Amino acid sequence: MGILSNLEPKEVFYYFEQICAIPHGSSDTKRISDYLVDFAKEHHLRYIQDEWNNVILFKDASTGYEDSPPVMLQGHIDMVCEKDADCDIDFHTDGLSLEVNDGIIRAKGTTLGGDDGIAVAFMLAILSSDTIPHPPLEAVFTVDEEIGMLGAAALDCSPLKSRIMLNLDSEDEGHLLVSCAGGVTATAQLPIHFQKAEGIPVLLSVRGLIGGHSGVEIDKGRANACTLLGRILYNLKKNGMVFSLISINGGLKDNAIPREASAVLLADRTCSISEMEKRISHIQNVISHEYRQTDPAIRISLETSHGKDSHEMTSAMDSHSSQAVITALNILPNGIQKMSHEIEGLVQTSLNLGIMSTGKQEVTFSYAVRSNVQTEKEALTDKICCLMEHLNGTVTFTGDYPAWEYKKESPLRDRMVSIFERQYGRKPIIEALHAGVECGLFAGKIEGLDCISYGPDMKDIHTPNESMDVKSVQRTWEYTLEILRELKG
Repeated sequence: MGILSNLEPKEVFYYFEQICAIPHGSSDTKRISDYLVDFAKEHHLRYIQDEWNNVILFKDASTGYEDSPPVMLQGHIDMVCEKDADCDIDFHTDGLSLEVNDGIIRAKGTTLGGDDGIAVAFMLAILSSDTIPHPPLEAVFTVDEEIGMLGAAALDCSPLKSRIMLNLDSEDEGHLLVSCAGGVTATAQLPIHFQKAEGIPVLLSVRGLIGGHSGVEIDKGRANACTLLGRILYNLKKNGMVFSLISINGGLKDNAIPREASAVLLADRTCSISEMEKRISHIQNVISHEYRQTDPAIRISLETSHGKDSHEMTSAMDSHSSQAVITALNILPNGIQKMSHEIEGLVQTSLNLGIMSTGKQEVTFSYAVRSNVQTEKEALTDKICCLMEHLNGTVTFTGDYPAWEYKKESPLRDRMVSIFERQYGRKPIIEALHAGVECGLFAGKIEGLDCISYGPDMKDIHTPNESMDVKSVQRTWEYTLEILRELKG
């Protein structure tokens, strides 16, 4: 008897528990991919397994649905593997230890992998049934969604005939996701030159910021430590402080708003450190006031490694390089660029300076660029290129994925809204996300795809506190079956 064997719907929780017994962290998906192939063989289903471990399973229509257009069911088979410090589970060899309390499923000490194991369980329960009415089905299981949607990006979609897609990778019951941002990582490199110079080395730091996800939380108005540091450096220059840059660094990930940044300066012998400290104190007051609601703990500090009048000879950027770096930080765009006119409250286009680093011959700025409109994303990357060309810098782009643009006309959305209203007695929430989901990649590869993402209630995904609501799974299962039942003809 399994831990979940008494829960309804039995077939869904049967497969979910089987999935949880198989290690399937991102980049470790071969075993669960092979499990899907074995499932296909057992149920006499046609299948495709590619070199990435993506799997597509095909099932013929049930009786009466033979002339219906095919429907794609889609989810990913990898999970985020996080655990408490005192948990001894090895994610590469051990399954999860499940528990159920008060209608909530968790894994002891680890992530649950409901994101997106519940989608896999739904799909297998549908594929294994002889009683569920449905059109022809194409069940697409992708890998490594959690580390960049790598499986969906690599998938050959030519065998897929569906133009209707149900993506089961959302975590809020009653929310229908209809659009997401496309994105790309823009890495700008600014050449710099060093020379020997004499002065007082000082460390300028910005700390105490809140940070956050550069897509979901870009609209919170939080400060970016890297761009804030550029503003401070320009203010010092503007007010007569003479210095060169030795290095400038900040941020850890391009898709996270930086919480800390620092610059090592070489203050000229004519520059008064006391005056610089007064200026920093003034800037601290100004910025603390501006961000008193979003980042109340901002700290700007200036430290000298030796005495205030202790000069030394060291290597620093020449005046042209120092000025170019400060200019780049102040003129390169950052943050929200445009809000949607179609979906209230949706950020449509943005970018985030996530990583700033100093090398031997260049300063690098890494941006996460996002837009729910492909052409706006391209226009924004053009702007970065234009500005960097003016500074004799270069820009390279990696990890480009397309936007999933909002469709004014969506028969699938209309039908799912109608079904939801009948089942729940209320309207669903139609929403868009300023972050990437696999729907964007599929919409970019399959012309005319009508797609909706939805799912049951899950909380604290990607953490050891992750949980999934049993009743919500039941309702979402019933909702899914009704959608398939109505996709006839």
